[in-house]
Amino acid sequence: MDVTPDTTDPAGHSAASITLDGIGKRYPDGTEAVRELSLEVKAGELVVLIGPSGCGKSTVLRMINRLIEPTAGRILLGDDDVTRVDPVRLRRRIGYVIQNVGLFPHQTVSANVATVPGLLGWPKERTRKRVDELLELVGLDPAQFGRRYPHELSGGQRQRVGVARALAADPVVLLMDEPFSAVDPIVRTRLQEEFLRLQAEVRKTIVLVTHDLDEAVRLGDRIAVLSEGGRLEQYDPPAALLGSPASDFVREFVGADRGIRRLAVTPVTRDRLEPVPAGTTDLPTVALGGSAYDALAVMLTATADRALVTEDGRPVGVLSRERVLALGHPES
Repeated sequence: MDVTPDTTDPAGHSAASITLDGIGKRYPDGTEAVRELSLEVKAGELVVLIGPSGCGKSTVLRMINRLIEPTAGRILLGDDDVTRVDPVRLRRRIGYVIQNVGLFPHQTVSANVATVPGLLGWPKERTRKRVDELLELVGLDPAQFGRRYPHELSGGQRQRVGVARALAADPVVLLMDEPFSAVDPIVRTRLQEEFLRLQAEVRKTIVLVTHDLDEAVRLGDRIAVLSEGGRLEQYDPPAALLGSPASDFVREFVGADRGIRRLAVTPVTRDRLEPVPAGTTDLPTVALGGSAYDALAVMLTATADRALVTEDGRPVGVLSRERVLALGHPES
């Protein structure tokens, strides 16, 4: 299968949209894991699937690359229906990262990353250059790590190799099933930061499954909240999801502290500011475009009710603590 990409970023990386059109999965015993789910992921967008255990998140992911065959509906990559093509060729065009990485223990790091290019018959020199490029991209020096084996790496390093392997053949789509959950919280945060940097550079179409709402809010352009049977409860950007839950189910799922989470994804923008009073010199400062959560933290640390907002070092307005707290209110 040769999926025609929908878009190409300035660096030449391709990405394709994903359309789930009424997809479903019913098992022979009558169990319905997913029923009539419709969802569109734009090219270059990172969408997070989240919900309670057993809601069909991973099933949806595996249907996209046909590790699980759907029993109803269509799955489109760009304009191509993936349910009508050879699944092996399809999977070579889709990167897949799982929780426990799944590296081949008997192969070196470089050999693991080279897996898909090898299956595609790439020349050795092209493969070597691509492997080195990707290891550097994920923060692993090829000279230092290329000849190591998976057991010689930390959990976070193995996860980075897994991402590099998934990106090796420049896939149009990247699927990630709880990719950071098997590492400790400090390493997880670092991996998330590295992944955001990586996505800003490669701009892949990504569908990521997680059970961690904070991770979903931090990484996702949009979040799809699923309930039992793969029912779509809400599909929105993080700030909209946290600020306006669409149902009692979503409200309960995102929790009582959703206001704090909302502040973390709500930027300080000009329309939220008051004019700078003459002679203002003693207020703490925050940057325009930074998160409302960080602005609130600065005010609380300085025991101040307001903060001076700057852009390129110049004052552009004043943000009040009252306004920040209102932003975190679910109905604001």
